[in-house]
Amino acid sequence: MQTLNKDIKEGTFRPVYLLYGEEEFLKNSYKNRLKEAIVGDDAMNFASFEGKGLDLDEVIRLADTMPFFAERRMILIEDSGFFKTSADELANFLPSMPDTTCIVFAESQVDKRNKLYKKVKDLGYAAELGRQDSAQLARWAGGLLAKENKKITSRTMELFLGMTGDDMEHIRMELEKLISYTMGRDVITEADVEAICTVQVTNKIFDMVAAIVNRQTKKAMDLYEDLLTLKEPPMRILFLIARQFNQLLQVKELMEQGMDKGTIASRLKMQPFVVGKTIPQARQFPRDQILSWVKLCVETEEAVKSGRLQDRMAVELLIAKES
Repeated sequence: MQTLNKDIKEGTFRPVYLLYGEEEFLKNSYKNRLKEAIVGDDAMNFASFEGKGLDLDEVIRLADTMPFFAERRMILIEDSGFFKTSADELANFLPSMPDTTCIVFAESQVDKRNKLYKKVKDLGYAAELGRQDSAQLARWAGGLLAKENKKITSRTMELFLGMTGDDMEHIRMELEKLISYTMGRDVITEADVEAICTVQVTNKIFDMVAAIVNRQTKKAMDLYEDLLTLKEPPMRILFLIARQFNQLLQVKELMEQGMDKGTIASRLKMQPFVVGKTIPQARQFPRDQILSWVKLCVETEEAVKSGRLQDRMAVELLIAKES
């Protein structure tokens, strides 16, 4: 991220950028900041493409066109799938692209063996924008509060992040509520956090995983319905369940090596309060049982992607499965 910040600050841009990873807040932030810095509100020299099946010839023709009465042209390409499949024509074009054009890709997933990925790495910059650890989130959230002349202790910040989870957009929205709630006061207290902050989706996922492995099917189904009511897509729910089982397995294995909470948090780059919640659950179940759920999550995802199961039904079958 230092490279992105430096390029934006100095106004010296590379021909191509790739923003990828699961932290949507950071991807949206940087793509908007790059757009503002490169073309501003110049609609004539900005174009955006989104989704799979894009016309490569159209993208290349536009990228090969000089900007209209301006220094630069910017093309934003989102969720194209080019970095998971093949876009050799575009990869071959990039070295000869006019230096007045800048292409910004924003993708959820990439294959680092992909030809286009390697070309972007050679000619531009690829930024992996993943979930931030607890220290980074605390600094960022603390900075936002400081701008509003608000103070918060490290203990209260840990409570806050424990309730919000690590999604930066959700944290930002909860901070706005806290700032409004404490209008006229400088210090944010634990009571303020408990009064205002909602329980994040990841907390429901944690409870759902516990219900699944304890074979409390009705409870797990109820939590699933709650998440669907909150407009969470079934595939995101499946991803979060799989991530929780993976974390459970990793924590279990490190515990068996004799590591304590702090060491595990550091090794796995997890927030300490998340590790603290996971350890009791990891003690409760044998490694083989956790591993079987990890494998089942992978099989369920493959079933959806191959079209053998509809996404909502696939998650319901996973929840009801006895492993």
